[in-house]
Amino acid sequence: MKQKSNPVALLPIGVFLILYLGLGITLEYIMKVPMGFYNVPIIVAFLAAILVACLQNRSVSFDEKLEIMAKGLADKNIITMLLIFLTAGVFVGVVGRSSAESVAYFMLQMIPAKYAVMVLFVVACFVSVAMGTSVGTITLLTPIAAAVSEASGFGMPLCVATVMGGAMFGDNLSFISDTTIAACNGQGCRMKDKFYKNFWIAFPAAVVTLILVGVISANTTVTGGIQKEYHLIRMIPYILVLLGGIAGCNVFLVLLSGIFSGSLIMLLTGKSTGVELIGNMGSGVSGMFETCMVAILVSAMCALIREYGGFVALLGWIQRMFKGKKGGQIGMGILVAAMDVATANNTVAIVMANPIAREMAKTYGVSAKKSASLLDTFSCITQGIIPYGAQMLVAVSAVSELGKNISAFDIIPFLFYPFFLLISSLAWIIFGKEEEVTTACEYR
Repeated sequence: MKQKSNPVALLPIGVFLILYLGLGITLEYIMKVPMGFYNVPIIVAFLAAILVACLQNRSVSFDEKLEIMAKGLADKNIITMLLIFLTAGVFVGVVGRSSAESVAYFMLQMIPAKYAVMVLFVVACFVSVAMGTSVGTITLLTPIAAAVSEASGFGMPLCVATVMGGAMFGDNLSFISDTTIAACNGQGCRMKDKFYKNFWIAFPAAVVTLILVGVISANTTVTGGIQKEYHLIRMIPYILVLLGGIAGCNVFLVLLSGIFSGSLIMLLTGKSTGVELIGNMGSGVSGMFETCMVAILVSAMCALIREYGGFVALLGWIQRMFKGKKGGQIGMGILVAAMDVATANNTVAIVMANPIAREMAKTYGVSAKKSASLLDTFSCITQGIIPYGAQMLVAVSAVSELGKNISAFDIIPFLFYPFFLLISSLAWIIFGKEEEVTTACEYR
């Protein structure tokens, strides 16, 4: 029997967005709390939304609602996603960030200072793909970008924006990025397949960005360069993970190889002791706990919304607004972008959009790897631009700590990559070749 449409079932999502967005705006812009959006307890907001979902539909008992939520959590892709999140956390904890700094200083010393901003973009792309975190990349490279600006004469907003653009490139493509993990497992596709599909959206945008930065650099008077010690051997774990992912190896084996090689290198080079290494593993895993809890709570909430007929109502609205396969893909992009604008967290946006997007993919005949690419790409576009996102706030904060004044609105005009990524994504949807859809889960 066909499920009935019930728009009221979407109320829990509205409650979450009002709580999270409302409190975030209040803290960030009215009370002027630093990183205000990220002081809002997102877990509490989701618990409030689940409470609202449990109070709805009195014809279903509370015990039955618990069973519905449990079935929502029993999906193989949810369990896989949680395990990958935790394993990736161990990897990041082991290898740390000093190895990524080594790549930056190596390239800045090897390439003429005139091309320093181009180097920043390439390094940010590589480091974010290797590390799987845009915020971590920005935290690491923004002080280097500031040093490049002061030493060479390039504008501070240009240098910082270039690092942010490169960071979003890797956030979108990395095999250990939480956005990639969430999108692939939520849509049921292999990371390798999503990477190949995604690469041909992100790469053209990166090339055009690099060319534009090169043109700007050619018209800038350069006065100096950057010199600092580096240790390239520490990049081996990142390279192993990157090559293993591209080759299509099992993601757990890839991450375990990175953890083992990283542990060995950190111990042999004296970067960490055995005790410190164990502590770093624990810290890395702890950093993933909130993301895991969000995935669990969203899955439970969406199971109730689906049972009540909320997804049927939402899909009905989308089908009336967006016609055909190409329209459906644009609808998916707008859906996750809107979620990201509301939550200021692209991973949370993808996790929230996943069940709806999966239904849309079936309705419009879109492959799992394509829907995963769309979710990841459009969430990264908005996340890379919004002035209250963690990426922007971290960049502005890092520059401020160095005694320099810069605002988000100074940086936004130089965020070339996210804007070119939007153009590339729309062109890919409109002019891209249609493909056959497989119903089988492609993840392994």
